[in-house]
Amino acid sequence: MPTVLRFGPYRWFCYSSDNTEPRPGHVERDGVLAKFWIEPVELARSSGFSRLDLRDRLREAEAHQAEFRRAWDEYFGPRD
Repeated sequence: MPTVLRFGPYRWFCYSSDNTEPRPGHVERDGVLAKFWIEPVELARSSGFSRLDLRDRLREAEAHQAEFRRAWDEYFGPRD
């Protein structure tokens, strides 16, 4: 699973099996995990993150949306 970005203790990544979904991005910290759709950026699901943490992760995803898309396309191939 390729790591896309790191922000402090947070690691953003994609699972190699995600290629059938519309560009999800996952973020983890200390065994807590959330999944975001990248286009448009929105929370898909979360297990364990606080609302405040999720808001901050959402802002990271929005700020780095182009990087997520580029990393996704490099790994899985471009999508329309």
